[in-house]
Amino acid sequence: MTISELGRRVPVVGEYDVVVCGGGPAGVSAGLSAARNGAKTLIIESEGCLGGTWTAGQLCVILDAHGKGGIMQEITRHLQTSDGHLPRPGRGKYTYDVEMMKYTLDRLCDESGVDVRLYTRVVSAVVEQREIKAVITESYGGREAFIGKAFIDATGNGQFAAQAGCDYSVGHPETGQTQPATVIGIISGVPSDEPGTMNTQDKLAFLELLESVGFVPSYRKPSLWRLPHPDLCCISVHHAYEVPCDDTAALSRATMEGRKQLNEAVRALRQLPAWRQVRLVSTSAHIGIREGRRIAGRYQVTVDDIQSGARFDDGICLVRFGVDVHALTRQEDDEVTSYSQGITVRPYNIPLRALISKDVDNLGLAGRCVSGDFFAHASYRVTPNAVAMGEAIGMAAAKAVSSGVSLPKVDGSQIRRAMMAAGYEI
Repeated sequence: MTISELGRRVPVVGEYDVVVCGGGPAGVSAGLSAARNGAKTLIIESEGCLGGTWTAGQLCVILDAHGKGGIMQEITRHLQTSDGHLPRPGRGKYTYDVEMMKYTLDRLCDESGVDVRLYTRVVSAVVEQREIKAVITESYGGREAFIGKAFIDATGNGQFAAQAGCDYSVGHPETGQTQPATVIGIISGVPSDEPGTMNTQDKLAFLELLESVGFVPSYRKPSLWRLPHPDLCCISVHHAYEVPCDDTAALSRATMEGRKQLNEAVRALRQLPAWRQVRLVSTSAHIGIREGRRIAGRYQVTVDDIQSGARFDDGICLVRFGVDVHALTRQEDDEVTSYSQGITVRPYNIPLRALISKDVDNLGLAGRCVSGDFFAHASYRVTPNAVAMGEAIGMAAAKAVSSGVSLPKVDGSQIRRAMMAAGYEI
């Protein structure tokens, strides 16, 4: 059964040099970079805050920030000077205060002259002859259009690129299965002598503690991270398996189940005398999705690249993070002892070409949806790499507009040099 909508005219409410779809770590970075390079820039974000998985998703932890200068370093320094930062063992790892992260991103965008539309979802792309002319959105103001000269998909799931007709891949190459989704909680009242989980051994000990009070988590390596405020911790006990990024019904069920499991975990922990004061303070407003569409770009980052430590003339950052494939099924979560899949990562570059759509000449990509295979994605998907991608493609988009050329014609080696000058190790 279908319903036909009458043809309607959509009002154009803004014209920009660069339009960024998605305001998470990659999107904010792309917007800041484009604006600071002289482009009139808009960020469109569906949630009520910037930050995506950092804020609405309450991820609470930063990994692989070492060697990331530029905007990533700027964000880190803002958090450090605002008591919103707590280092973790290892280089480039820390937890952060979610509300301070929201405020930091708001400030940076405001100071850089980036226009921001919250509560606004991208629903369609107007494409003519391999170029996007406008993005169609839905918001409390109804259906609206924004015209742009260059566009960047930083939606995480590659939603806008798919709407523009771009080719993409999803999931494991043999099964199509995607990594599980997770609802994360913030709790208070954790015993003061509880350090949290620093490694796999700690996670297994936390699993044993949870099971000792009758709670069996769907995530078999549950995590507990101390946050900058001494009374708060981030807790992760939930895995939702086989939930496609575009299946709203499945995502709704998974989100509600995640909240249920967090409440049950906290209720169970209260049985322990030392944990009697534990309370669930908040749950993520948006379920954390580890994997969505991987959009086809001018280059695909592969497992061979990450194993060989590939370097490129247009490399925009250095990725050190290992392959992190969370179990694709509950059975695997019970049986698999390592997320690395036996793949050893040598520090490697992400080339600018992987951030440019092969199908649309004025569409850039940043974050989880860039062009890579299943295993490469499992390495570069952590957020400091998304920030680096956003900074690089935002700069490239601004240069494309100012020079009157298409994105593929931007000199990638020039972007590489600019990223190095900003403090990125390459």
